Amino acid sequence: MDNEKQIEKIVLECFEDIPFAKVNILRNYNLSPFYQPDLVLAVDSSSDLERWIVCEYKSSGQPRLARSAVDKLLRCVQDIPQAYPVFIAPYISPNSAEICREQGVGYIDLAGNCRLVFDNIYILKEGKENPFKEKRELRSLFSPKAERILRVLLSNPDKKWKTKELAKTAEVSLGQVSNVKTLLVDREWVEPKSFRLVEPGQLLEAWSTAYQSGRNPKRDFYSFAKANELEFSLADICRKMDISYALTGFSAAARRVPFVRYQQAMAYVSGDIETIINRLELKEVDSGANLSIFIPYDDGVFYGSEEYEGVRVVSVVQNYLDLMENPGRGEEAAQALLEGVMAKQWQSAPIIRK
Repeated sequence: MDNEKQIEKIVLECFEDIPFAKVNILRNYNLSPFYQPDLVLAVDSSSDLERWIVCEYKSSGQPRLARSAVDKLLRCVQDIPQAYPVFIAPYISPNSAEICREQGVGYIDLAGNCRLVFDNIYILKEGKENPFKEKRELRSLFSPKAERILRVLLSNPDKKWKTKELAKTAEVSLGQVSNVKTLLVDREWVEPKSFRLVEPGQLLEAWSTAYQSGRNPKRDFYSFAKANELEFSLADICRKMDISYALTGFSAAARRVPFVRYQQAMAYVSGDIETIINRLELKEVDSGANLSIFIPYDDGVFYGSEEYEGVRVVSVVQNYLDLMENPGRGEEAAQALLEGVMAKQWQSAPIIRK
């Protein structure tokens, strides 16, 4: 077991506020010939029966691993009346904590969160943030190539994907799809066998938190034309020059939820920007812009784009991500998209932001 001394220290600290509980780590025990727990403690809490705390440690507290540990613990202790099963991990997410609660299993994480309920003891410590951020995993899950896969999944929430089909649709390698699948399965956001998305709201929330719009270089311009006139002129030029483009931000949201009002057009453009600037007679400015052009860090931003009245707009997923980067009105428009468009496409309950 990794960090054995640290884990033992954290577990013992959970009982510090229970003065009548005497806790000892059992170094020599014979619990079962078929299962060797990572840690066993004896707890004397003045009840009729000395309780054994049987612990299973995992290096990650993601839901899939939590469920596996819980199943293993329950099988182990089913014939041992004095045993109380406890799952331990570096950090246990709310979803994993709920899995433990539903099955009557205690949990402890190295951040200091715990829930232990047995006999006359009830210990609950929560609200400790994760000090073991999985930066490498998050970089892998939200890298440009991985994001292509996420856009496809979120744009087709009920579809069951084969690895080859998904790789072809997202224009990524088979290895990339397999890596992303592992990360999503660990979080129980997709079905392991069918690769169908089952928790779109949780995936979208995590992505919007990690999303880095700054990777798209932005240029701001002013024109005497109004925002909607600029949008149609931009679309016409890009279509004639065969340049990839799509409106985003409020420009796209207004076509899906018409009550959105705005004065600044926004668009992704991948191609000859200088020709567009000249033809639209744009003046580049530091403030007071009524047109912002983003140069996409990856052409995946164009996946799922749709046409409204002859103008292309980014997918509702990309539109949501971009709006969430603008506190206030942007977040309100994103919420309108979530409730008015995406929620209707999802079978599971969407994220409802307060």
